[in-house]
Amino acid sequence: MSDLHTLFDIQGQTAVVTGGSGVLGRTMCLALAQAGARVVVIGRHAEKASKVAEEIHAAGGEALGIACDVTKRDDLEHALSQITSAYGPVDILVNAAGGNQAAATTSPDRSFFELDDQAIENTMRLNFSGTLLPCQIFARGMAERGQGCIINISSMAAMRPMTRVVAYAAAKAAIVNFNQWLAVLMAREYSAKIRVNAIAPGFFLTEQNRYVMVDEKTGDYSERAKTIIAHTPAGRLGEAEELIGALLWLVSPAAAFVTGIVVPVDGGFSAFSGV
Repeated sequence: MSDLHTLFDIQGQTAVVTGGSGVLGRTMCLALAQAGARVVVIGRHAEKASKVAEEIHAAGGEALGIACDVTKRDDLEHALSQITSAYGPVDILVNAAGGNQAAATTSPDRSFFELDDQAIENTMRLNFSGTLLPCQIFARGMAERGQGCIINISSMAAMRPMTRVVAYAAAKAAIVNFNQWLAVLMAREYSAKIRVNAIAPGFFLTEQNRYVMVDEKTGDYSERAKTIIAHTPAGRLGEAEELIGALLWLVSPAAAFVTGIVVPVDGGFSAFSGV
C-alpha cells in the first residue's frame, strides 16, 4: 500500500500555470505553491503575473512571473528558456488560459448570424490553440524525459452546450477531445508516466464571464446566472478554492493510473436534467 503521507506529494516539482494571473489560475498557483511546487505564473501582462508570484513569495513559496501570450509560439519558447534557466525542466503543466468575448456571444442585440468573425477566431484561438501550443512547447521535455503531468482546463460548456457562448463552448469541447488524444499519444508513444487529464469547472464568477453573469446596472446576478444556479443542485456558484482538491489529486502520485479523463467540479450541474 502507498504511503499516505507521500501520496499527494509534489514537493520540489516545477509547475507552469498558463492564465495564472486570472481568478481561477491564481488560486491554482497559490495551491500548487503551498503544496511545495515551484510555480511559474504565466499571464498576458507582466504586472499581474508578477503580483501572483509576489503573493507566493510572501507566503514562503518559490515562484516566477512571466508575461507570455499563449497563442504565440515565440512567446512560449522564450518563456520556456526563462523557466529552464531558473528551475530546470517542467514537471507539471496546467493550461488555465482562456476566456470569451462579447462579440462572439449571442444576445438580444446580436444574433448568431451577426457574430463577429474575428471575435470567434480569437475565442477559438485563445482557448483551443492556447492549450495545444503550450503542450507542444512545455511537454516536449516531458516526452524526452518520459515523465510529467498535464492538466487542461475545460468547462461545463463543453459537456452541456450553453446557449449564447457558441465559440467558447466549441473551443472547450475541442479541449476535451484533444485531452483524450494527447493522453493516448503520450502514454503509447512516449511514456505511461506522462499523464494528461482535464478539469471541467462548472460556474464560477470570473472577470471573463462577469458581463453575462452580473447585471452591470444593479450588481445583482443576471437572469442567466439565476438560471444556472437553479440548475445546479448545490444551489450556488462555485468558489475558486473548490478546484484545488481535484487539481492536487490529478497532479500527484495519487492519480498515477489516471489519464485521459475530465473531472467535473460543478456542484452537480452535469448530473441534473432540470426536473
